[in-house]
Amino acid sequence: MPELDLDVHLTEEDLAAALREDARSGLTATPKRLPPKYFYDARGSALFEEITRLPEYYPTRAEREILADRAGAIARITGAKVLVELGSGSSEKTRLLLDALREHGTLGSFVPLDVSGAALRDALGQLHAEYPDLHLHGIVADFVNHLEVLPDSGTRLVAFLGGTIGNFTPAERAPFLAALRARLSPGEWLLLGADLVKDPAVLVPAYDDAAGVTAQFNRNVLHVLNRELSADFDPGSFAHVALWDEAEEWIEMRLRATRPMTVRVADLDLDVTFAGGEELRTEVSAKFRRDGLTAELATAGFAVRDWWTDRAGRFALTLAVAVAV
Repeated sequence: MPELDLDVHLTEEDLAAALREDARSGLTATPKRLPPKYFYDARGSALFEEITRLPEYYPTRAEREILADRAGAIARITGAKVLVELGSGSSEKTRLLLDALREHGTLGSFVPLDVSGAALRDALGQLHAEYPDLHLHGIVADFVNHLEVLPDSGTRLVAFLGGTIGNFTPAERAPFLAALRARLSPGEWLLLGADLVKDPAVLVPAYDDAAGVTAQFNRNVLHVLNRELSADFDPGSFAHVALWDEAEEWIEMRLRATRPMTVRVADLDLDVTFAGGEELRTEVSAKFRRDGLTAELATAGFAVRDWWTDRAGRFALTLAVAVAV
């Protein structure tokens, strides 16, 4: 029976140290900010799964539609022997790629990479039951800092789905894409999911749903800080804000203090003062245009082979090949 491997390059101690560093730098910055990765504890992950089923939140459905339509073509074009998924989570949509690549007859192994060891172990257990003939090689790591640990054992297709590329600012995307290209050989592949620029009347409700689930998700980062850093945030005193920045072409999620307050973060020996109405930025979600994304990929050393959208033109999957540089 094929092996099931799990490599750990990121420990709970590493994650705790990163949270302390990010919280200290972000809460003392002007304006204040926190990285979106801290939404995703167990409660936050469950809330996000709920968000993906909301009527306003189209990206997950749109990307799944494209994968359902194009997975067979992706398998034929790439002939990938190894499927790598960055930020894999439950790998739900990725099963469409796994099925297509297995049917094509080339796939030998699947390499899901995620920061959460617990989530990855759960996902690997389910995948092993569903794909007993497939070699599974889970990697607990941060895809920003640990790309060098990706195994090199056959033609690879790296899937970076869900529009997560939008959580990088342009200044962050360029080095990330360059580092990913440096880890691949010419002729290997990147499948990139990206949300597209569209009417703010469609975009903003996807991040500010009528049921208030996204507001709970946004405030969850304060619960994480309270639990992990012995902070005393009152999440109910922060309003959820989602807005479209037309100049940057991204959605920003923020938490707005509804009153003046001072928050104690005991584990950092830090007091954080908020003025009434002051905002803490918790996420940037950039939206893309075809020409711009193609140019960014070209700069990093990728040539776009195919560009597919869902039938409503809301979301895109880009299949790009690493070229000689």
